[in-house]
Amino acid sequence: MTRLSVELLAADPVEPITSAGHAQLGIAVLAGIAVIVLLITKFKLHAFLSLTIGSLALGAFAGAPLDKAIASFTTGLGTTVAGVGVLIALGAILGKMLADSGGADQIVDTILAKAGGRSMPWAMVLIASVIGLPLFFEVGVVLLIPVVLMVAKRGNYSLMRIGIPALAGLSVMHGLVPPHPGPLVAIDAVKADLGVTLALGVLVAIPTVIIAGPLFSRYAARWVDVPAPDRMIPQRASEDLDKRPGFGATLITIMLPVILMLSKALVDIVIDDPENTTQRVFDVIGSPLIALLASVLLGIFTLLRPAGFGKDRVSGLVEKGLAPIAGILLIVGAGGGFKQTLIDTGVGAMILDISKDWSIPALLLAWLIAVAIRLATGSATVATVSAAGLVAPLAADMSTTHAALLVLAIGAGSLFFSHVNDAGFWLVKEYFGLSVGQTLKTWSVMETIISVVAGGIVLLLSLII
Repeated sequence: MTRLSVELLAADPVEPITSAGHAQLGIAVLAGIAVIVLLITKFKLHAFLSLTIGSLALGAFAGAPLDKAIASFTTGLGTTVAGVGVLIALGAILGKMLADSGGADQIVDTILAKAGGRSMPWAMVLIASVIGLPLFFEVGVVLLIPVVLMVAKRGNYSLMRIGIPALAGLSVMHGLVPPHPGPLVAIDAVKADLGVTLALGVLVAIPTVIIAGPLFSRYAARWVDVPAPDRMIPQRASEDLDKRPGFGATLITIMLPVILMLSKALVDIVIDDPENTTQRVFDVIGSPLIALLASVLLGIFTLLRPAGFGKDRVSGLVEKGLAPIAGILLIVGAGGGFKQTLIDTGVGAMILDISKDWSIPALLLAWLIAVAIRLATGSATVATVSAAGLVAPLAADMSTTHAALLVLAIGAGSLFFSHVNDAGFWLVKEYFGLSVGQTLKTWSVMETIISVVAGGIVLLLSLII
């Protein structure tokens, strides 16, 4: 599954497909992950096949019937592709439009002219944080990747120096700041105040994203010095174009999904009545699918027509834009299948059972539980929802600020060390053209820094306010 709201379904109580004990389940998890890593790194098997085999191995080690393990894997794969596949496709089309029309060139040239040298990573983290506020993680990645890759390529920057700040901005917003699904569910579970949580979330997010983004990217660029992958970089618009879209028109096209989704979030907060006509309208136009589709349709008139594209050329552009993402969709889907197998074998329930006996401060307990579930299932949202449900009774005697900090502790823990069972891991790996090891040293370490720094700031704030 993905970080999209469909993950909330996985947080509901699920009847495990195996009755294995905790020890056997723990061994099964380690064995399944080991199989995937070994097949990819040692035998150079394609990630899609490795994830498929690793999922079946997990089910076998857990003692699950083979048909049940297959059903879990295919269900997870289907749910992932259903949730994120169309978004990736629409994002790829929009990216191709931006590239071929010269709109992306206009954005990149403007950014390079306004912010250069040492200020570029800071510009990227600011853009990503603003865009990431109302967007799901995958949507933000899809929208930002073309800009990140072209800025790195044409500005002669290290890919990690530009990419890590952008990813950090998106990830921090996803884990800590409502209206993302995880924080919203946690707020409801512990009865925290949304406004206080939002304010404290932004307060925690600012130093966290600075440390995990521009500052960490210096070291990430040294550890993994790779160029932007040519296969994923939209080529610069042909020099024979008479003109290209203006900066304003291009920016409006890119920001349209952000505006629509943010409008939906604000209406949901203000009205909070599912039967209200206004809210229902915004629920439709602010959904990721409709928002991205609207941006693609708008792009035909704001990007392609000004560049002189006719109907036949528009059709061909769409087809070419979809071709490079087939492999990415399969790998991300297989990652979702592996995660669903983990959930259905009872790994999440095992973590919750074990954590009930822990005797430590509430905020640290919430962070640790979210970390454990995140490591086991790969899902930030499932980790947030599960941990919030477990520690909710502890919030009964808390002040308003401490209840909000409890939500943020859970959100911070849910981002800890993304690895091979997280669809986001494979999304970043494929888009940036990294190996598994390189992705672990950059993306996974960045996620861990976010989790630890945010968790530490939350604990510090609990001593002050």
